[in-house]
Amino acid sequence: MTLSPHISQQFPSPVWRMEIDGLNDILFAEIRNNEDKSVSFSAVGLKTGEIYFDDLTTPERWLTGIEAAWDGVLLIHYYQSESGPAHKGLMAVNALNGETLWTNFSYSFDHLTAKGPVVYDSRIQPRKLFLADIKTGAATRIYEPYIESEPQNHLQIPRQVLADDIPSDLSIPHPYANWVHYLEYNNFRIVSLHALKAGTLVQTLFVFDGDCLVYEDLLNTAIQKIQPEAFILHKNCLIYIKNKTELKVLSL
Repeated sequence: MTLSPHISQQFPSPVWRMEIDGLNDILFAEIRNNEDKSVSFSAVGLKTGEIYFDDLTTPERWLTGIEAAWDGVLLIHYYQSESGPAHKGLMAVNALNGETLWTNFSYSFDHLTAKGPVVYDSRIQPRKLFLADIKTGAATRIYEPYIESEPQNHLQIPRQVLADDIPSDLSIPHPYANWVHYLEYNNFRIVSLHALKAGTLVQTLFVFDGDCLVYEDLLNTAIQKIQPEAFILHKNCLIYIKNKTELKVLSL
């Protein structure tokens, strides 16, 4: 048995951030082009591979980014200024077609609950948190922290471990600095590592079914410094970015 991606989506610029709507299994990508200072957004169904929208832009072309995603809605934030990281203002986008549902330039996002986003009016001090309807932007009630639960998280993140600590029956090249990122899912064993190849540092992903190699991909070449974890697992979907610009998803 060999595996192959059911999603291979190439973007024109690096993927800066990803967010997943866990209720609907929709992945959102924030694409940033530093040269022309532009940002765009894409949405893809993790199970089906359907592209719901691509190259979506907002009236603010640069000072914006992904805030959160839930219940079929992508929340996009604005930046208070170009010189700082503070967020101010929210735009809500329909995940299935990219249409704007609402915009509020006074709202700032605090965190997400299973009932929707907790926000506050940045014009009012001291800060007062309230629960908002993610599909309309309307305030529903004052936030009560002991009542609201966090949304269920289906993400699994690999562990950084020494190469000697993974099963010895996995055939992999000797990793640079003797450590790898490792995750087990059912009978699958997933490894990403850095290694020297012809004097150049590269990053590779391996998927084993038991001790049998069923998938391999070269993620990055000519790396100048060690990269962070190369993949995540959402339910049974293995998700990673190749060469900073290509989204790939495999069903395990």
